[in-house]
Order: sequence, then structure tokens, then C-alpha cells
Amino acid sequence: MEVVIVPDAAAGGELIASAIGRLLTEKPDALLGVATGSTPVPVYRALAAKVSSGEVDASRARVCQLDEYVGLPPGHPESYRSVVLRQVVEPLGVDPAAFMGPDGAAEDVRAACLAYDEALAAAGGVDLQLLGIGSDGHIGFNEPCSSLSSRTRIKTLTERTRQDNARFFDGDIEQVPHHVITQGIGTILDARHLVLLATGEGKAEAVAQTVEGPLAAVVPASALQLHPHATVVVDEAAAAGLKHADYFRHTYANKPSWQGI
Repeated sequence: MEVVIVPDAAAGGELIASAIGRLLTEKPDALLGVATGSTPVPVYRALAAKVSSGEVDASRARVCQLDEYVGLPPGHPESYRSVVLRQVVEPLGVDPAAFMGPDGAAEDVRAACLAYDEALAAAGGVDLQLLGIGSDGHIGFNEPCSSLSSRTRIKTLTERTRQDNARFFDGDIEQVPHHVITQGIGTILDARHLVLLATGEGKAEAVAQTVEGPLAAVVPASALQLHPHATVVVDEAAAAGLKHADYFRHTYANKPSWQGI
């Protein structure tokens, strides 16, 4: 696992956007796995700026969701499909037909989960999956004690996660659904490159447990330790709990410039 410590969220967004740009240059139809929430927004803004300037061409890219609320109408502004269309697909000029996501409004949710897992495999797999991390160490909506080999499935959200997400629902936790469809940890680990972005002091403990703690289902993000190409990008605040921060700074400062992340 590579840990990159950046000055702030904007620097993290620029670094990851540059990596995505390089990927799209090498593989124009790459399948990009995207996360929602406030953390990845700097990545999408930086990438959209590169597309606007002509530095990056994302017109042939494919995009897939990490997770989706169960029970929200498809056009609900806070459904993750709506958020991804608004923040990623439209600004990058991606063909909406190249956008994949689980059906959170399906009558048979279990079948929808299986169908999405199979669709990702049929598409050739995810080339780069962007991840955020919850304050309790969750990735996607794989809450603490999720199986490290889990596949796409329905999950019940903890009250802590619902409270964290209430800010997107006018601060009203009663509007936050209790259930979601999420890629499982095993599904996430199938991606060729995992990039986790964490910013702010509220994520410092989860980052430290993910990077330096033991592999444990109680910290789902620690599963990134199993991946052959996982990158954790953190700002100074989120890096505050890392005991080996100086080592991470040294290794990144001295890596070959051609290597990227």
C-alpha cells in the first residue's frame, strides 16, 4: 500500500485527477469506479478542468457506481445515480450510456445486486476505483464487521453513517434510507487500482487503523492491505495519526517521476 501525504484536499484532488488522466491516455475506454460524498469532489473538479482545457479526453471513458440507496426514486436528487450524473458524467462529457449502476429501486433487490456484480465482470472489471472512507473505517457501505470477501449486496446502515449522511438530506436523518446496495469488499478488491482519498481530522483515526493497524473486518478499509496496487492519499489533517508519516513522505518524495501513483 502506498501512502501519499498532500497539503490539502485540493492537492489530493489534483494528484488523483492526474492519475486518472494518465489512465485515460493509455486506455481511453477505461472503466472508472466513482464514489460519492463530499471527499471526492476535488477530484471531479480537477478532472473536469482538465477535460475542459483539452488536457484529458474522457469521451470514451466508462463510469460505474460504488453504491446506491435502496428505495429512493431514480430521479431523486440525492440518489447516487443522480449525484454521479451531476458531478462526474456530465462535467466529463461521458456518454450516459457508458454509465453503470445498481438498481436501488428494483423489486428484487437481491437479484439487482447479483446482476450488478456480474455486469462489472462482463465489462472487463474496474480499472481504477476511487474510494472515500467513513469515520468508522467503512468503504462503500461496507460497515464494520463486513466480510472481507463479500460481493455486491444489500446492507443496513448504522445510525452513525445515517447521521453522517443527513447533511445531504437537509440535516434530517429521517430522510436517510436505512438500506443500500454496495459493492462488497471482495468486489472492490477486484479493481486493478484502488485509490482512497481521506481529508480532515475526523478521518485520522480511521486512516491510521487502515494503513498501520491489523487486517480486520471491524475496519473494512484495512482490506486495502491485501491489494497489489492500492494508493491512500491523505491531507495533513487526515495523516495526523500515522506513526510512519515521515517514512511515507520520504518514499513518495524519492520515487521515480515516471512511476505515478
